[in-house]
Amino acid sequence: MNGQPPVIAIDGPTASGKGTIAQRVADGLGFHYLDSGALYRLLAWKAVQSGVEAGDEARLARLAQTMQPRFRDGRIELDGVDVTEAIRTEEISRAASQVAVHPTVRSALLQLQRGCRTAPGLVADGRDIGTVVFPDALLKVFLTASVQARADRRHKQLMEKGISTNILDLSRDLEARDQRDVERSAAPLKPAEDAFRLDSSELTIDEVVAQVLSWFGGRQQGSTPPVE
Repeated sequence: MNGQPPVIAIDGPTASGKGTIAQRVADGLGFHYLDSGALYRLLAWKAVQSGVEAGDEARLARLAQTMQPRFRDGRIELDGVDVTEAIRTEEISRAASQVAVHPTVRSALLQLQRGCRTAPGLVADGRDIGTVVFPDALLKVFLTASVQARADRRHKQLMEKGISTNILDLSRDLEARDQRDVERSAAPLKPAEDAFRLDSSELTIDEVVAQVLSWFGGRQQGSTPPVE
């Protein structure tokens, strides 16, 4: 790690629970937390506000270079506007997945993500944290769950927010996002070779957090992940 603060990288597909797990792990360790997906959601929101199409790679990259988001007390601001809830809509989620396929966009946001690595340590979640952003992370976790489990979780979250959704449509949307993430040319979604793999379909949040913390303790002592 070249003397740099330790990083725990948690990657996985949409709605696998990696954000919740990463935040809980960071809280448990007293580390900083980076939701890399929020950066793409912020860009998607900014693009919508600016009238930039999701396929306009050049303009999207320019927008990404000018972004100066502010994360404070669990809230997210961009251009002086609190967008914490605005970037969590299904519309912005879909747009974020679409803008993330562009190589120049990902490159523009790379340094912003790496700048979040500060003492005492960082827990970051996303889709290429362990493979591209922090390939030297002390612990890499690839968190998965079945499409059905992820659709059920997303459906519950949206219903709790008073948003009516169709679980079949959610399942189809998740499958489409998975396909885009896996097939994109820039930093496709895949486990790092040295990542621990964990299917959370049948596990509680507490069980997943405990497993990640256990793996981290092992990595600090020099153990390696199992070979699959």
